[in-house]
Amino acid sequence: MTARSALRRYMLVSFLTWLPLGLMAATMVLLMTARGLGLAEVGLSVTVFSVVTATLELPTGGLADVLGRRVVLAVSAAFTVAALALLAVSTTFWMFLISGVLKGVARALSSGPATSWYVDTLHGIEGRDADLKPGLARGGAMESVALCVGVLAGGGLPLLVPAQVIFPLAAPPLVGATAAAVLLVVVVFAMPEPAHARRSLISVLREVPATVGAGVRLAAGAPVLRRLMAAAAASGVVLISIELLTPGRLAELAGTAERGSLAYAVVSALGFASSAAGSALAPRVARLAGGSAGGAIAGTVLAALSVGALAATAGLRGPAGLVSAGLAYMTLFVGLSVAGLLCLEMTHNAVSAAERTTVTSTSSLSLQAGGVVANLTLGALAGQAGVAVAWIGAALVVLASALLFVRMPAPTGSSRSPAPRARSHSG
Repeated sequence: MTARSALRRYMLVSFLTWLPLGLMAATMVLLMTARGLGLAEVGLSVTVFSVVTATLELPTGGLADVLGRRVVLAVSAAFTVAALALLAVSTTFWMFLISGVLKGVARALSSGPATSWYVDTLHGIEGRDADLKPGLARGGAMESVALCVGVLAGGGLPLLVPAQVIFPLAAPPLVGATAAAVLLVVVVFAMPEPAHARRSLISVLREVPATVGAGVRLAAGAPVLRRLMAAAAASGVVLISIELLTPGRLAELAGTAERGSLAYAVVSALGFASSAAGSALAPRVARLAGGSAGGAIAGTVLAALSVGALAATAGLRGPAGLVSAGLAYMTLFVGLSVAGLLCLEMTHNAVSAAERTTVTSTSSLSLQAGGVVANLTLGALAGQAGVAVAWIGAALVVLASALLFVRMPAPTGSSRSPAPRARSHSG
């Protein structure tokens, strides 16, 4: 396999991994409410998804490092097929709840293995000094493109489906399940992994806790990784501040909940497109800033200024408010994507292949932890002091996180040391 071939496969897998989620996102809540769930039940279903994802992040990351990237990605795709197919036919709260559990398992399993597969493959072809930024940037851009395309297609599909053939709101998750089935086929046949010794399930499960423990100790003990985990938590705070507060703000500006929902769908698609642009721009930003750490500072500051702009324009009304909110939203995702891509590169450069997926799962868990803190604080703050104050708080958090990249420590010796025993079994 050549580096170009590996990149094409990584980009395709990145696109197919996120396309089902984009298709589902546009109508998921509407589907639940149309089939009789109250808002509290919808919230509980979404919370279960988040809890399952967070709980399994590290174990599944360790499983990928021990068992192999392709196997874990294939299982994730299978869980996605089951979850979205069940979502499409669910009619009770418990069916939706089970679908949420399945989605959480799939999400946790998909966190990291594709990127780790690409990095390992590129290192095998070009050596450990291979430049990761261009490939990771294209993979990140494909994820954002998939979400953008999925949200727009999922939002429009119910208008095109004959009601006598299928319940219109159920069409997007069914199409998402089909996309996940395509992903399963691609992963099985287009992601070759070096052969590893046959192992029993018990031996695999025994090594997962040790691999997870080693990854967590590494993330906590290495100065560069500690900073990157803190930066991920700050990103979680700002992302939740957007998800919590933007829909209501747009509904207020648009005049009705229905128009606000449409405005949010359009703005979300523009945000995903902006995220793709940020991923594509990240290597150039790093060059102009004198390195990945400097590029991450630039992206983080841009994100902070964008959230500050949302706060500053919170008093605007009508078209001016909609346009200013949309522009700030797009700029925010450019900045977050630039910083996120460069943080991903720095994370992979700081670890060995045997720890790679576990540490990226730790980063994902840190982001979710920041989101939990924001969920518990920003909503209440917005209710008491206003949306602008909550956004100012989020902007200050992400701006302070830029200091984490100043005089970034060099990677530890982990990435240069011989791989632990688990690596010999995962190719």
